[in-house]
Amino acid sequence: MLEYLSKKESRIIVGLMSGTSADGVDASIVEIKGHSRESKVKLIHHYHYEYPREIKGLIHKLFDIENANIPLLSNVNFLLGEIFAKVTLEAIKEAGLSRDGIDLIASHGQTIFHFPYPQELGGFQIRSTLQIGEGAVIAERTGITTICDFRVRDMAVGGQGAPLVPFADWILFTSSSVNRGVLNIGGIANVTIIPKDADIDDVIAFDTGPGNMVIDEIVRIISGGKLSFDLNGDIARKGNISKELLETALLHPYFDMSPPKTTGREVFGKAFASTFYEKGKSLGLKDEDIVATATALTATTIANSICQFEIDELIIGGGGAYNSYLIEMLNRLLPEINIKTHEDFGIPNQAKEALAFAILANEVVFNSPNNVPRATGARKRVVLGKIVPGG
Repeated sequence: MLEYLSKKESRIIVGLMSGTSADGVDASIVEIKGHSRESKVKLIHHYHYEYPREIKGLIHKLFDIENANIPLLSNVNFLLGEIFAKVTLEAIKEAGLSRDGIDLIASHGQTIFHFPYPQELGGFQIRSTLQIGEGAVIAERTGITTICDFRVRDMAVGGQGAPLVPFADWILFTSSSVNRGVLNIGGIANVTIIPKDADIDDVIAFDTGPGNMVIDEIVRIISGGKLSFDLNGDIARKGNISKELLETALLHPYFDMSPPKTTGREVFGKAFASTFYEKGKSLGLKDEDIVATATALTATTIANSICQFEIDELIIGGGGAYNSYLIEMLNRLLPEINIKTHEDFGIPNQAKEALAFAILANEVVFNSPNNVPRATGARKRVVLGKIVPGG
């Protein structure tokens, strides 16, 4: 099957992404010619599916270690497989294509747990990550060969299993004239550093810390769950940044760690946000001040990370790109850097990460390594992704 696909002039791949914020599924239908540095990538169609409130609730329950349980984990794994299959078929239909014209599905899945730092367990040093959304269900319901579970092979060779998008960033954004950074502000913020004319071994990437995650959780707290994010940064804009609260948060040891490094809800999730909020209230801050300071935490940690490198252009994507107050902060903190968006390169912001996993899956066709060791800390380059033949 894969040998046949490798001989085709191009492949049509549906990339699927459900991010850290767990707000929905993005499907990018992508045509790719060649592979690795010679890849020519064309986005055919992007489709977004917003999770119903019930589904969001089930996923967020799995994020809460105290309330999660094994039956729920198993059931939601299969439930998300059904949803991902449904989204794939809807995207194909909306694009005016047929499933027979699709070569592969590339599903990132939904990250439920990610702890990439070694822990002693049973006499072994164990790193672990878990993405759910059963690939066998996707392949069976669609009839299309599905590549999934991309992160685990990188961990098996000593990596952190993240970030994986830098491989796609290298293909999409390497320039012969400028040094670029590619910043994704999702629940967690991560940056890819791409020197001009970079080979894959020149690429560095890491998580800078919280992106929208702390802001979103504090907005949920102050709104009693009625709001889930700060639209345009409007709440933060009404507040004042607390130097004391910001400096306290910046003492977190993650920010002093050297790359490669990754993080997630286990570090900057509900517990961190609750402590941040309670500290703010103890300082006599208004709710708007706490949201403003959480936004400043994201901007400051991103800027501090990027300032370590010689960057001419910064390409911003992810949900945080829509927070105009956050982007204004970044412009002030990084005055010498030309800030652009994915749209400036013809890639809709919401489509980018799903598109990236389509690129990763294309490498699997050629048995070509698709991780970036300087990003993940892996001992060697390996092929990421498990293959489930179509039903």
